Amino acid sequence: MKIKVIIHEAEEGGFWAEVPSIPGCATQGETFEELLTNLYEAVEGCLLVPIDQDSKAINGKIMEIAI
Repeated sequence: MKIKVIIHEAEEGGFWAEVPSIPGCATQGETFEELLTNLYEAVEGCLLVPIDQDSKAINGKIMEIAI
């Protein structure tokens, strides 16, 4: 699987990155290498978070599809 990320230089030094295809998935690092390590962990963590099956969608249904 390939996922696009957006990498930014932080104003205070270091880097931060976000994953547009996974809302809320972002991380930071003091060096580019640290950012990459943290990015792999962040994406894995975001993908492992279970979706609350009991939550209700407003005016809609929750569905699970395979792609």
